[in-house]
Amino acid sequence: MKIGVIGCGTIASAVVEGLAWQGHVIRVSPRSRKRAEALAQQFDEVMIADNQDVLNESDVIFLGLMAEHAADVLSELHFRPDHKVISLMAGADLQQVRNLVSPAGTCAIMIPFPNIARGNSPVLTQGDDALISQLFAPRNQIFPVANAQEMQSCLAAQAVLSPALKLVNTAETWLDAAGPGGVQGFLRHLVASNLEDDTGVTLQALDTPGGYNQRLRDHMEKAGMSKALTRGLDDLTR
Repeated sequence: MKIGVIGCGTIASAVVEGLAWQGHVIRVSPRSRKRAEALAQQFDEVMIADNQDVLNESDVIFLGLMAEHAADVLSELHFRPDHKVISLMAGADLQQVRNLVSPAGTCAIMIPFPNIARGNSPVLTQGDDALISQLFAPRNQIFPVANAQEMQSCLAAQAVLSPALKLVNTAETWLDAAGPGGVQGFLRHLVASNLEDDTGVTLQALDTPGGYNQRLRDHMEKAGMSKALTRGLDDLTR
């Protein structure tokens, strides 16, 4: 495919990396120039072009802009009715995207994560799921949502990733200070492997009375862990 990318931030760059090996011709805008130049140097199929040339020479357009800047950038550009537009902007719903890229005929929202660069990433989608699946499945798992409310709830819930990683990172720092040696990566592997199954079932399996897992979880629950998380999720969806 002939693919264009307007805005070349962290996530858009990861998307380009995930697509670059598949034989597409990819044009990226010079926002941000440092990342755009790095991609063009790394992949022969990636080239830099100004925003309108990206549109003129592409059939599938990815929007990697910040939602608050999108109107200013896109209002100066001319989309074609045959353009297929995929927005990576978490802050703009599907109707807003359609308004921004009119008269483009096909629109979708796609929320990937940085590991889409190497595959095995979950991808939230709304709109033209078939196009996104064509580009990214089966190397990544596609999770379609039905409407803007479902998308907002999923975006809020995925934010658990950062505090979850912070917990593991803090425990790794504590473990390094304890000085056992030779166990680098042990906690990351432990957590990742136990997330492959139903979390409720796994929690029950770890609920040995008086065991380390139960004692630490009880300590954190008494400190308000679950209540604080629920309040935070509620705040994100208001």
